[in-house]
Amino acid sequence: MKVLEHKHLIIRAEVKSPPTDEVWLHNWLKQLVEKIGMKVCRGPITAYVDMPGNEGLTGVIVIETSHIAIHVWDAVDPALVQLDVYTCSTLDKDIIFKELEQWNPTKVEYKYLDREFGLKEVK
Repeated sequence: MKVLEHKHLIIRAEVKSPPTDEVWLHNWLKQLVEKIGMKVCRGPITAYVDMPGNEGLTGVIVIETSHIAIHVWDAVDPALVQLDVYTCSTLDKDIIFKELEQWNPTKVEYKYLDREFGLKEVK
């Protein structure tokens, strides 16, 4: 029986080259799931939002161990990426940070939580 770990990575990144294409983000989410060793349960679902002040991509994918959600605001400079990865399995957060590099980040902030017994921050 697999041990549940309840890891949650929350990232806020300011980037110079944000993704802007729904199909590209759809494929990126599927590939990210493979890279972190998870399995897709449903999705991904991606859309470009054109609401003034909230322009940008949004996407979610349900994985067998929980979810990944991303929101990109591309009309601001620098663009803003908010990424949320939650899993009940082992998570190599370095893979996620490596994926962010393609968007030329200028600032990356994150919280990495162990949610098994409360919300304990881990490194």
